[in-house]
Amino acid sequence: MHTDKLLYRLFQERPATVFELAGLAGDATGYRLTATEVKETAFRLDGVLLPPETAPVHGPLLFLENQFQSLTSFYPRWLAAIFLYLYRQEVERPWVAVAVFPTRTLEPSLGPAFTALEPAGLLRRVYLEDLLKRGAMHEASLGLRLLRLVVLDAGALPQEARELADVVRTRADALPLLDLIETILVYKLPTLSRDEIKAMLHLPDTDLKQTRFYQEVFAEGREEGREEGREEGREEAQRRTALNLLRQTGLDDVAIAAATGLDADEVELLRQSSSAK
Repeated sequence: MHTDKLLYRLFQERPATVFELAGLAGDATGYRLTATEVKETAFRLDGVLLPPETAPVHGPLLFLENQFQSLTSFYPRWLAAIFLYLYRQEVERPWVAVAVFPTRTLEPSLGPAFTALEPAGLLRRVYLEDLLKRGAMHEASLGLRLLRLVVLDAGALPQEARELADVVRTRADALPLLDLIETILVYKLPTLSRDEIKAMLHLPDTDLKQTRFYQEVFAEGREEGREEGREEGREEAQRRTALNLLRQTGLDDVAIAAATGLDADEVELLRQSSSAK
């Protein structure tokens, strides 16, 4: 998963974070992030944050772009697609373009043709590196703290991920938030040991079966079990799912047994056989 896709998923699930990151006032309730092809062109807008139909007419339409490559043509092409979208869709509400860069060094020159957009409030430029300058961010929103995890280095990530997981664990929406934290960690630290992941998030305490991470891993194991064509396909899928969890998480044997339906002794045998390879 590329970083920009990770950010789009975060912004899709928490649209208010876009408003916070860009310093925009307003209610983000009901906004949804979509990708849009602009008709009769080769232009594509990867992030269009649409206000709900019930939003007041002054609620802005947001164009979001996570740019992680240095492209001199970025601004002309992106802004051209935006203006074409406004024309094709006959938009009758205010709009703001929000460009997200990991660092200032990756941002191309805006160019004299577009410099007037920023003082007019139509263009907001955001640099994720600024999140690293805000200390521990204990008073920041959950959305900004999740974004901070994306840009933290490997040394600082474990402590902050654990602290954030402890904060969200008691919330009503804990599962999707824990799912996002897990996804960020899998992307950022793919070689973590089981003990490191366990220490970071205390994963045995989470309801793993309900997270997207578990469901994707379970689906993978179930599909592999089907392909084997064995009569014990369900048990094979459980074993393959357990192996995936052993390789990718810090869950102990009891937690994996509870998540897959296997006996703890069988999970222990799978762990031993996996470690021996």
